[in-house]
Amino acid sequence: MPTYAPVTLAGVATMAEVLTENTIHVLDHGFVRLDDAMASDLSVVNGARVSFARHKAEMDESDEGLIRFLMRDRHGTPFEHNAFRFHVRAPLFVAREWFRHRVGSFNEFSMRYAKASDEFYVPEPEDVRSQVGKPGAYSFEPVEPELAEQTRDELQAVYDAAYETYNRLVEQGVARELARLVMPMGAYTEFYWTVNARSLMNFVSLRAAETAQREIRRYAEACERFLAERMPVTHSAFVANGRVAP
Repeated sequence: MPTYAPVTLAGVATMAEVLTENTIHVLDHGFVRLDDAMASDLSVVNGARVSFARHKAEMDESDEGLIRFLMRDRHGTPFEHNAFRFHVRAPLFVAREWFRHRVGSFNEFSMRYAKASDEFYVPEPEDVRSQVGKPGAYSFEPVEPELAEQTRDELQAVYDAAYETYNRLVEQGVARELARLVMPMGAYTEFYWTVNARSLMNFVSLRAAETAQREIRRYAEACERFLAERMPVTHSAFVANGRVAP
């Protein structure tokens, strides 16, 4: 497993990045990396079978049936005896939605202590959209290509101006904890998130849904891929159960 340590590149605090097969790129500058995991379908089985003073060393078909039963009847605690630790780079507005999922542990990059990143989210033209309908019952439609490019250009202009202002204030001696106030919601941040499978399924059920904002949905889909890889029986039961967490 590669290590990630804070470094300074061109005066910007960031993480020394060595991308591995455990990293999924998301949006233009983001990623989800599975930093570590103590997670398996067997952890669910043994968490449940301890009620009968039983322990299994290997999975068999009866254990797969047990997991499906637990998921279907919403016996949730056996799905909590595991852990996923994710390293995430995402725009601030995505991170703020993410942090509302309180059953998990977060540690985030701090603009009080380190210089802000110069990376900002600029949506692809096909992701520039209009909102149609009433709040809670609206849909999104693509805009004309000219408006999409105008939106991208104007966002980039705002980002450039904000970061120039940030740098100028810091160079003039303003504390970073105040200078950071000019940073837009499209600025990228990084954080670590540790969560068990039950809470991860709850996150995925809400944030990978069609009603979730498109950007965080892509991050949730990336997290779900790691869940499916490490706990395939649990993930299959989750999908078969309508993607509702137990």
